[in-house]
Amino acid sequence: MGRRGNVRQIGDFVLYDVFYEDDTRTSNRKVPSSELNDIDGDLLAKVYIEAQDRKIAEVSGRPRTPIKSLTRSPRR
Repeated sequence: MGRRGNVRQIGDFVLYDVFYEDDTRTSNRKVPSSELNDIDGDLLAKVYIEAQDRKIAEVSGRPRTPIKSLTRSPRR
């Protein structure tokens, strides 16, 4: 039998909690599993989420502060 991991994964996505430099937090940000690899998956997730933030900032006209850190969302 396989052992379940402690990372929250929904379908083909891995969920992340993102902490910004202005001490705000966003939870359960989806990153496609295809964007990640075993060696530096969290670094690639940060790049992917930063790209999402840039798109959101363009549409809304309100820039996001830089990401301080991110962690994978724990399973419930």
